[in-house]
Amino acid sequence: MIQIDDAGSGSLLGGTVIGALRVETGDYQYDVIPLEYYQGSNFSQKKYLDYVVNIVENIFANLDVSKEEPIEVCRGYMFDSLNTWLKNENYQFSRTKIVDPLQSIIEKTFDNYAIELGLPQSFITYTKFPFHFHRILKWVYADYENRSPLCKTGWKSWGKHGNLEITLGEEYIKNRDWTCLKCNEVISRNTTAAVKKYTSHYINKIYLHPHCI
Repeated sequence: MIQIDDAGSGSLLGGTVIGALRVETGDYQYDVIPLEYYQGSNFSQKKYLDYVVNIVENIFANLDVSKEEPIEVCRGYMFDSLNTWLKNENYQFSRTKIVDPLQSIIEKTFDNYAIELGLPQSFITYTKFPFHFHRILKWVYADYENRSPLCKTGWKSWGKHGNLEITLGEEYIKNRDWTCLKCNEVISRNTTAAVKKYTSHYINKIYLHPHCI
């Protein structure tokens, strides 16, 4: 049996991982929908849905998937075009909720992909919801010039929150160490930090080393 799932479609950061697992053997392959499919007219025309078909078609060729092998596909919208393709190609498939082991495997794949884009490992390890929109947005604003191109800028939420006014200031750090969201190194207590401030749904503060502004 082949199972197919995605990870990262709901993250502001990066593209989306599409992966497939042959349950009996543990053979796993994946590819990433390029970020450009979530920007500009590519996103508004939902071309990322068609790119899923390209990925799965290549994976099927690599895994030598036959028309008789049962296939389970995640019920999410990411696979709307794929479901049409599977039906037209006479594959034996069903839509269902995908659970472990593939769910955990593909989520780990997206974690590693996000780290390759620059998101700190500690951000994923110690943050309960590391890919929550406003958490990622805060990380992006810490180094906007370099990190904003890594975002799904076609999203309406990016249109609303992706170009907010930033004010700069400083703050004396007294009671705890902070982590600089640009270099990911410690800002020691009893020192002065640079602060970026912006308002989305609420006031956000980004603590940075003065030399990281």
